[in-house]
Amino acid sequence: MTAPSQAGATVAPEAWAPSALELERRTFRRQQATRSVLVAAASTIVLAAVAVVVLVNTPGWPRVQASFFDLGTAADAFPRVIEGLWLNLRVLVVAAISVLVVGIVLAALRTLRSPVFFPLRALAALYTDLFRGVPLIIVLFLVGFGVPGLDLGIPRMPPEFWGTIAIVLVYSAYVSEVFRAGLDAVHPSQRLAARSLGLSQAKTLRLVLLPQAVRKVTPALMNDFVAMQKDVGLVSVLGAVDAVRAAQIETASAFNFTPYVLAGVLFVLLALPMIRLTDWYTARMREREQAGSIV
Repeated sequence: MTAPSQAGATVAPEAWAPSALELERRTFRRQQATRSVLVAAASTIVLAAVAVVVLVNTPGWPRVQASFFDLGTAADAFPRVIEGLWLNLRVLVVAAISVLVVGIVLAALRTLRSPVFFPLRALAALYTDLFRGVPLIIVLFLVGFGVPGLDLGIPRMPPEFWGTIAIVLVYSAYVSEVFRAGLDAVHPSQRLAARSLGLSQAKTLRLVLLPQAVRKVTPALMNDFVAMQKDVGLVSVLGAVDAVRAAQIETASAFNFTPYVLAGVLFVLLALPMIRLTDWYTARMREREQAGSIV
């Protein structure tokens, strides 16, 4: 806005500028932040240096280095291990999408309240209890070797197909409970308000409850996805030549364990972006929900 002058003309308002005290505070904050970063970097370097010195000076380090950290063996094994990692990526993408779909369906079944849906609720509860209790590797054996042995007329499928099904069966049980916790965290008034507006049970779930639940449980879902990134390597127990099985083959041919270390490093690099994204999103949600309350 403009202010009238004595002669009837308008005068533009003065632009706002921080006070000298505010500028001093900002300078102090920048100095403190820079000091914290330098101290953290220095302490990290010192700790890493001490760890390296202690490790290198252990009596058995030369043997361990030759058996687990041979760069020549890693370079020779890299093409086959990275080729197997692409199979893990394909399994991961298909399994992640399938787990989300199946998990949402199971969570929706667990939240049905009408007595007529009791058999569906009971089956969903039995499913989640069963596959949350059985170790993944046992499910892999049961699905990968047991189902084809039933001779149901199913065409012969590759091992990664059965491994993906086993991963979906196990992780959908965990993810469904995460979704159900999110649905239960939505205030009951949201459901009542939606039903009072004439929305059906399905529309209430799809348009009102599920969007709010997903926002609440996104960090937990992302952590489950990180865990799944590691467990896709277990499809190797069925004979699929993924990164782990490729590392095993290279280890047997070179009589050296370096390919296993290489496969582990590749899995860490695969998981790091999602881990950092999960941490960032979790911190962002905490700041939004607790704005002004964090000391």
